[in-house]
Amino acid sequence: MIPFTLIAWAERTVDAGLAAILNSTSPIFAFLLTLVLTRHEAVTMRKLFGVVAGLAGTCLIIGVQALHGLGRELLAQLAIVSATVCYAGAAIFGRTFKGLDPIMPAAGSLLCGAAILVPVSLVVDRPWTLAPSAQSVLALLGLAVISTALAFAIYFRLVQTLGSVGTTAQSYLRVPIGVAIGALFLGETPSSTAWAGLVCVIIGVAAMTIPVRKPALAH
Repeated sequence: MIPFTLIAWAERTVDAGLAAILNSTSPIFAFLLTLVLTRHEAVTMRKLFGVVAGLAGTCLIIGVQALHGLGRELLAQLAIVSATVCYAGAAIFGRTFKGLDPIMPAAGSLLCGAAILVPVSLVVDRPWTLAPSAQSVLALLGLAVISTALAFAIYFRLVQTLGSVGTTAQSYLRVPIGVAIGALFLGETPSSTAWAGLVCVIIGVAAMTIPVRKPALAH
């Protein structure tokens, strides 16, 4: 709940490109928290390479010019970074649910968020005064069922199988997927640096998620 609220508030003033770059830094914090504090999984140079390559690829896809706004609206930018730290902490804390069906922590997270946000929305938004269109309601249902409920179940499954650092690698995939959707449905043409960035993202995510094969022991 906290990271979603921080990002929603910050993106009112932070440029979309810069917000996407800052929002994709959760693997960095997951790597650092694991290295310095928890040490619950192996932190290798391969994963470090994946973290750096993925972030570099994200910058190339969006365009390094997006970084020119870094430092302006500093409080809002720090809010986004704080949200990514929360994401990293959640991926690490999520390992404590190992052994549970992923649907259980997903349902618990959504119920807790609803218990907090519904009363707030009654005071702040006063939903009885709103008149959303049918298209808006369908979009809300799509976000709730597919992008939130199903995504949470998949997320907690990935925490169990890929580990904390590997799971946060999904943040690097948001930008190239967005670019691909724009090219497929809106006729947008990615730049040459975007293609180079896509290669970096693929290499980085692969380095963070594909398990290393252990050599077979000789009998």
